[in-house]
Amino acid sequence: MADRIRWGILSTGSIASTFVEDLHLLPDAEVAAVGSRTAQSAERFAAKHGIPRAHGSWQALVDDPEVDAIYVATPHTAHYDATMLSLAAGKATLTEKPLTLDVASSEALVATARERGVFLMEAMWMRCIPAIRRMVELVAAGAIGDPTAVHADFGMAGPWDESHRLLSRALGGGALFDVGIYPVTFAHLFLGAPSSVQAWARMSAGGVDENTGILLGYDSGALAALTCSLVGDSARRATVTGTTGRIEVAREFFHPSGFTIWRGGEAETVDLPFEGAGYHFEAAEVHRCIREGRTESPLVPLSETLDILTVLDVVRVKVGLDYSS
Repeated sequence: MADRIRWGILSTGSIASTFVEDLHLLPDAEVAAVGSRTAQSAERFAAKHGIPRAHGSWQALVDDPEVDAIYVATPHTAHYDATMLSLAAGKATLTEKPLTLDVASSEALVATARERGVFLMEAMWMRCIPAIRRMVELVAAGAIGDPTAVHADFGMAGPWDESHRLLSRALGGGALFDVGIYPVTFAHLFLGAPSSVQAWARMSAGGVDENTGILLGYDSGALAALTCSLVGDSARRATVTGTTGRIEVAREFFHPSGFTIWRGGEAETVDLPFEGAGYHFEAAEVHRCIREGRTESPLVPLSETLDILTVLDVVRVKVGLDYSS
């Protein structure tokens, strides 16, 4: 492997821009090319970010011999096709969350990646943030005893125009898969897969969930109470409670720069600040895995991605969120 990992950016939206900007924080990263459905879109993005090559199709991007890894940043509904195209070309692939909108199609991507021996990882950037990693380590080491409850919320106020992708069923809109995946992932980090899933949602006129509550139960007796919303700016905080203490994460719990551990009435603050938006940590994990010859990340394992999508699938069915038509 060369000194630098050469990235191809598949899609030209705002999240792709943020990812490219954060890649500049990695000395061994190079943004080599961008691909879009149209040459004009790719060329505009390339000019904005100083990318040397712009491709007017996804196929041309994944076929580029000077690209080592593909970052898929399309709307949710295009993740499957774009990722399958990249895997078929033998390119290491980092696909934005959610990997797909149902567990069956995600299982198909995972099976393809494993059969072909090609690296695949869901871009759940929260999982790679230093403070999140440290919390997971501390809880696993017994810092707050046995985990008994997780509370997390992620709500945005809007209002959103009916044509906005967040309210578009055709683009995989709704609170659950856009922001609800964060509380569900947070709970999974400390409690694993649940044995029981309950959910309720208020649906929009266009048929997507806009205010959703999820209650997860576990064989250990633990529980997780989670909410996500497109109609209210929530505190966006999270708490992990254990038998001997708790961890509290302030606003924007999904990319925190620190947290507080409470034991009785005593508080300990852990600060782990970082540069950029935080997307470079997931890219660094991809780099590490590629250099070590891995086809899956031990930090963001595909089994974990499928576990979380299984929960989202159950919630989706329970609240009547249907993307099939």
